[in-house]
Amino acid sequence: MTVYFIGAGPGDPELITVKGQRLIHRCPVIIYAGSLVPAAVLEGHSAQTLINSAELHLAQIIEAIKQAHDQGLDVARVHSGDPSLYGAIGEQIRYLRELGIPYEIIPGVTAVAASAALLGCELTLPDIAQTVILTRYGDKSPMPAGEQLADLARHRSTLAIHLGVKHLEKIVEELRPHYGGDCPIAVVHRATWPDQDWVLDTLDGIVRQVQAKGFRRTALILVGRVLASDSFSESALYRASHAHLYRP
Repeated sequence: MTVYFIGAGPGDPELITVKGQRLIHRCPVIIYAGSLVPAAVLEGHSAQTLINSAELHLAQIIEAIKQAHDQGLDVARVHSGDPSLYGAIGEQIRYLRELGIPYEIIPGVTAVAASAALLGCELTLPDIAQTVILTRYGDKSPMPAGEQLADLARHRSTLAIHLGVKHLEKIVEELRPHYGGDCPIAVVHRATWPDQDWVLDTLDGIVRQVQAKGFRRTALILVGRVLASDSFSESALYRASHAHLYRP
């Protein structure tokens, strides 16, 4: 028996790995995050037990897994996006280790990747940014020392901020001294869902745009010059003068 932590992707049911979909179809027990995973992701399943974890607390989730373990039944534990990023799987894994229950993590497409695709951009451009920082806005729970937004902004890298759209004005105030008011910023709402929407502006103009759209939750913030720049060097990989193993 194995518990499979499966990344269902950002919303589009086709943005799930073949392995993740195969496991959902064959596992006799499915525990899914119903508030974030679309029902279409579960289509074609043959599970005898289907549990919406949005209605449960941690102890109840672990109890459901223990019951499946006692019966020798594989569990598809379905999370949105990629379960290793803000998926709250660490606390579940800690219990599984204590209980001696095997598990495996199946990666998924992240909201960051989906948002970059919608914006039609590369997040790492030569001369502009070669680093992407994924973080969240510290609201209900504090950020660890050294991970305050201002600390990260000093790098002026491409920045992806989860769970922050309600605090956009404060975020802009913290970022402006490091990125400049003319720096591009995008707010992507429900990437790849049928009602997806987004705004691309500058730090100086983004708050008004987002207020007009009415984005209040389920939105990702991307910041960086890569979002609106064509002034960068070509990569060495495809340069005619650059030789490598496959192109002597």
